[in-house]
Amino acid sequence: MTEPRAVVAAFIAAIEAKDLAAAGALVAEDISYENVPMQPIAGRDTMVAVLSAFMGPAVAVEWKVLREVAVGNVVANERIDRFQFPGGWVELPVAGFFEVDEQGLITLWRDYFDLSTYTTQMAAVSG
Repeated sequence: MTEPRAVVAAFIAAIEAKDLAAAGALVAEDISYENVPMQPIAGRDTMVAVLSAFMGPAVAVEWKVLREVAVGNVVANERIDRFQFPGGWVELPVAGFFEVDEQGLITLWRDYFDLSTYTTQMAAVSG
């Protein structure tokens, strides 16, 4: 699978299934994982470790893609990323950008979101 939209769709499906091994298999070893406004994360293993720490306590994960466009090897989508924790749901509006190389691996994953929306909701569900 090398078509960028299909790669990104498979990546999102793996995230929703909390299958971080499958998600990791779809990214380049030297991926740049960027959650703007936080510091970028470099490398597949570090990305998987960060996702594991965050998603481990989540009961369910749903990423609803509202709009998506692909141009060349770039896929951009507008999403609502939802994470169910024991204390409730966190829903985060996200604008995501992915770059996919010729081997069908994601080399860049950059999400833009409002950090205060995330922290406020996390505080509420962490109680």
